[in-house]
Amino acid sequence: MKVERIVANIATSDIAAAKRFYQDVLGLDLLMDMGWIATYGSEERMQVQVSFMAQGGSGTPVPDLSIEVDDVDAALDAMKAAGFAVEYGPADEPWGVRRFYVRDPFGRLVNILEHR
Repeated sequence: MKVERIVANIATSDIAAAKRFYQDVLGLDLLMDMGWIATYGSEERMQVQVSFMAQGGSGTPVPDLSIEVDDVDAALDAMKAAGFAVEYGPADEPWGVRRFYVRDPFGRLVNILEHR
């Protein structure tokens, strides 16, 4: 298992407010808008994205950090083996990811995911 991407998620009740700063001023593209999440970035290969979320999807809380991996089930097994409690999932979500939530040692809710 290797990390594919790390995405920071920012909780907000005003997702549209991100457009002016991140799209209009910084020039990032709106890559995804599902109403409860808007993701800005570029079609070019990048290591960083910023998402603005009103909820975590599927009725979950907004995670503090999302980490994309190439094998989510291997990551799940490794987390369990290390003694980290899974707080959500694993779940195959309708937007095409398999994921689970776990807290890091600092108490941050981390969304570990794989695109399917």
